[in-house]
Amino acid sequence: MKNDTHPNPDTIHPVAGYEKEIYIKPTIRNPNIIVGEFTYIADSEFESHVTHHYEWNGDKLIIGKFCQIAAGVEFVMNGANHQMNAVSTFPFYTLDGWNMNPPPASELPFKGDTVIGNDVWIGQNAVILPGAHIGDGAIIGANSVVGGEVLPYTIMIGNPARELRKRFDDDLIALMLKFRWWNKSIEEINSLIPILSCSDLERVRSEITALMNR
Repeated sequence: MKNDTHPNPDTIHPVAGYEKEIYIKPTIRNPNIIVGEFTYIADSEFESHVTHHYEWNGDKLIIGKFCQIAAGVEFVMNGANHQMNAVSTFPFYTLDGWNMNPPPASELPFKGDTVIGNDVWIGQNAVILPGAHIGDGAIIGANSVVGGEVLPYTIMIGNPARELRKRFDDDLIALMLKFRWWNKSIEEINSLIPILSCSDLERVRSEITALMNR
């Protein structure tokens, strides 16, 4: 234990005396936002970072455990999408005085739920577009704009985001996805920190393989 404290997923401020970093899960009020334990954002609140999230769309933002979300990150939900298969994209139906009923859902570019895996690092001012699926262990570079699928343990950068490289070789990625350290108990994770924070990847590979073969 550090500073005689024990990790608590229900704590809002995990750094004593500092309010610009919060564990997100205990602050969520919207039932269509689901966030795993120990995921944090570098801000004093989270839900304003989720934009165009209208109840009638029913889309969900799902974020896993132990994610690290930097300041200025925005999750754009499906309510931001305009009809694109007509000659005008102007949303007359949303504004007072215009003679237009809402188009059927089939006429709008609905992208589905936005899903972020576990242990994902999202850099400052990144934008996550509707329906994006970001795999476990991925890194999203600062100011990147991400849509579609991001494979696990991949580094993405740019607008539109492109793959810079995989973080590890395929065998180590497969091992980490099977090990799923984020689902272990707090006590187990504390004991694993020397491995999880080790830059000697061959040692990591060897020790995790040994743990899984016990």
